[in-house]
Formats: sequence, structure tokens, C-alpha cells
Amino acid sequence: MLDAHCHLDRFENPLAVMRTCDERGAFVVAVTNLPSHFVAGRSHVLPFKRVRLALGLHPLTARQHAAELPLFERLLKETSFVGEVGLDFSRHGRGTEVLQLQTFRIVAGLLSSFPKLATIHSRGAERPVLDVLREYSTPPSVFHWYTGSIPVLEDILRSGHYFSVNPSMAASANGRKIINAIPPNRILTESDGPYGTVRGAPARPWDVPVIEAHLARVWNKNTTEVRAAVWDNFKRLMAPLRSPADIRS
Repeated sequence: MLDAHCHLDRFENPLAVMRTCDERGAFVVAVTNLPSHFVAGRSHVLPFKRVRLALGLHPLTARQHAAELPLFERLLKETSFVGEVGLDFSRHGRGTEVLQLQTFRIVAGLLSSFPKLATIHSRGAERPVLDVLREYSTPPSVFHWYTGSIPVLEDILRSGHYFSVNPSMAASANGRKIINAIPPNRILTESDGPYGTVRGAPARPWDVPVIEAHLARVWNKNTTEVRAAVWDNFKRLMAPLRSPADIRS
């Protein structure tokens, strides 16, 4: 199973979660909020063959970006995965919109020159995120837990980008509407643990079958077919970037 967006470092016991991921066959892209967090987590992640660490500059940490950007640029060559990056113009990001845009434009420029698989935060800023990605002609990225409008979603698809969906989305009417609007060849699965939830508890990577079961119903397929389709989408995104070793099953 694929968990394309999970905050492993936010769990109470990240090492226990990673051990269980290996035991249960969950491949996880572990996003970080800052490059310094990437540095702190790297040695802990390396022993786990199904966990990949992503280099992040989360929009809600914008006041720390100026100090962290040089480290982001130095570390970019050391990973095939970038995340979580993007913009947040919701009430949570109020007051740092200019700082966020400055950072995201730099990140988009770097991704244009040094392609990586990027997992994107876009809450309340879906159109500005797309505008920046278009401006810099970045390679296909993954909009994680999209909550914007369907017309903007359709523009994102026309620009070649993908979406990762999670159990929390399947539990809401708006989330289900968004999932229904995404073609099967543009979907990845995620948990967004521990921020996403399953039955009131923090979602974990091995909760991905919950969203796989929902997709099976929407696509009129079985869960084995869904998992294979999602994995094919992931491999298609990864193919231009680095070696197949990055996506070992």
C-alpha cells in the first residue's frame, strides 16, 4: 500500500510506526515541515526500506523559512521527495501570505531545475499554488488533501498534476465530491497521519486500505486493482526523477 503523505515525526513513537510500516508492507513518503527536521530524522529513517524522507518547507512555518532556505537548497540533491511545501491562505496562515509566496516561488524554481516528487499544501490558496507551478513550469506535483473548488481542480488536472486522497476525505460529503472528480490515473493514496483520522483516531499508514476501499466502490473495482492502479500512478510520477531503488516495494 502507498501512503504518499504522512507526518511520521509527529507521532508519539515514530520508530514504532516505521517498524509497523515495514511489517505491514506500507510504503511511506514521510514529509517534514522544515529542512532542520529532515536533518534530524534522516538517520532514523535510513534503516527502513519502505520509508522515504521528504524535504519540507511547510507554509505554516513561514517565519522560519528565511533561516532554513539555504539548508533546503543544500539538501535538495539528497532526496527524490519534497514536501510538505506550498501555500496556506486560510485563517491558519493569515499574516504570512507574502512570506509564503516568496518561499514557494523559490521552491518552484528549484523544482523546475531539479525535478523531485513534490507533495503540495494548498489550503485556501489552490489557484495561487497552481499559478506559481505554471509560472515555473514545474514537473507534475501531488496536491495533498485538496479542499478547493472543482473548476480549479480541473485546471490542476489540465496542467498535469496529481492528487493524494485520504480516509478523512472519504468521510465528508465535500471530500467525496472531490474524489469523484479526479480520474483514476491521477490519484495517489495517503493517510496524512496523525492529522487525518480514522474512526476518531489519528490515521496511520496502514489505514490506507480505508481509502482504497472507498476508491474500489467509486471505480467499481476490487481493492487489489485499486492498489495496483495507485502504484502505477506513483511509478509514473517517479520514472523521470531517479532510479527504481527509490520506489522499492
